[in-house]
Amino acid sequence: MNEQLNSDAGRTTRRSPRIAVIGGGMSGILTAIKLQAAGITDFTVYEKADRLGGTWRENTYPGLSCDVPSHMYRYSFAPNAEWSHRFSPGAEIQAYFESVAKQYNVESFVSFNSEITRAAYRDGKWHLEIGGEEIDVVDIVISATGVLHHPVYPDIAGLDDFAGAVFHSARWNHEAPLDGKRIGIVGTGSTAVQITADIVHRAKHLSLFQRTAQWIFPQENPAFSEQEKEVFRHQPQAMDDLHASLTRLFADTFGRAVIGDKAQMQRVEDACLANLEDNVRDPELKARLTPDYQAACKRLIVSDGFYEAIQQPNAELVTAPIERVEAAGLRTGDGRLHELDVLVLATGFDGHSFMRPMALIGKDGVDLKDVWAEATQAHRSIAIPGFPNFFMLVGPNSPIGNFSLIDISERQLGYIMQLIESWRSGAAREISARQDATDRFNAALKEAMKDTVWVTGCQSWYLDKNGNPAMWPFTFDRFCEDMAAPNLEEYDLVS
Repeated sequence: MNEQLNSDAGRTTRRSPRIAVIGGGMSGILTAIKLQAAGITDFTVYEKADRLGGTWRENTYPGLSCDVPSHMYRYSFAPNAEWSHRFSPGAEIQAYFESVAKQYNVESFVSFNSEITRAAYRDGKWHLEIGGEEIDVVDIVISATGVLHHPVYPDIAGLDDFAGAVFHSARWNHEAPLDGKRIGIVGTGSTAVQITADIVHRAKHLSLFQRTAQWIFPQENPAFSEQEKEVFRHQPQAMDDLHASLTRLFADTFGRAVIGDKAQMQRVEDACLANLEDNVRDPELKARLTPDYQAACKRLIVSDGFYEAIQQPNAELVTAPIERVEAAGLRTGDGRLHELDVLVLATGFDGHSFMRPMALIGKDGVDLKDVWAEATQAHRSIAIPGFPNFFMLVGPNSPIGNFSLIDISERQLGYIMQLIESWRSGAAREISARQDATDRFNAALKEAMKDTVWVTGCQSWYLDKNGNPAMWPFTFDRFCEDMAAPNLEEYDLVS
């Protein structure tokens, strides 16, 4: 299956590609490091902002933390002995990525404040534009734009009429005062839960506007002791062992629960229900906080402080539907005006944009907006038929709700680097996914998706406009096997 790839890699005649990497978040930093390690230095990372970090740069809201354990959420080659907690705060993760980027000289390859608006393939090259002006011509494009970076704003009448400070959680206004203020939060996802737990004690009154109750998994977040950090500093293998054990545990429990393992899912639900039962006293509030759908159909929330926060005397869970925004606050369907000074929109992101709104024009003028008009599909989440030498990290149907995103990106990049090696060896100047292979892959995804939790009836950002989850319905081991090496029979190779 891979004899051709291995043979090509051994040839003495090699070509040097010019590569563009779109995005300077976790995956973009990773790509810059791995390209250098492969001896490729003719590349540019195009970053739309003035700083690396991606989602950890853009999200700075109070209480921000990762819901994946610290020693699991890190590059395999860059363990960090200094994590402060079991689940790291956002600023610490941002500092980690910037530190790793500095260590590997990533910034020297970055073009900041450079949002690519169009990429078109013609004459065997990708032509990149910013605002209608061509700024680069490259052989290969690697899209590392991430998934959750386009905020979704709620469609609420009168939103512009609010007299106080109003902002999306991913565009936090740090100049807006919170202490002693009446604060409203729209949304009950992970972001809203983290914000609520962090700021409730600062507010005069906090109103959390809930459309859907959430499953909340109990998980303490203790600080690492100095003794533990000393072990990590002097025994790096201990960090690797912890990473491996956490990854295996996650894959064999939650990773299996979401794809149809009923016994594992029952354990998840039991833990969440016990958390609710043990920590919420008022029966009426408990009833309103009880979900009416299967656990993990939406992204499962990990929190050790939300239930305590929402029961504070100055906190209120509002379940009446929002009717409109007025200058003084939010009016709900029961006619009540909830007077507010600050309004936070914790309403999430569009998880189906990927590299868009960048226009992507493939071979023979094929436009991605037409290809993805009905569904965002790719071959093994990596490549799109008709778009030669264009590869994606964390593309459609990546296991973003199953495993650590960094591990996903590392494995996908390893797969992509093998395709690039085929280009460098001279075996192919154009590498694109075959349409029949892509169709088979997506048909298999659709069939397997029938057994997953994501199709059990809830509404979530996992679903596209047709109700299809852009998720991974197989095991972690299947993902690792798929990403171990490309099957070149699934690709059109033009020499």
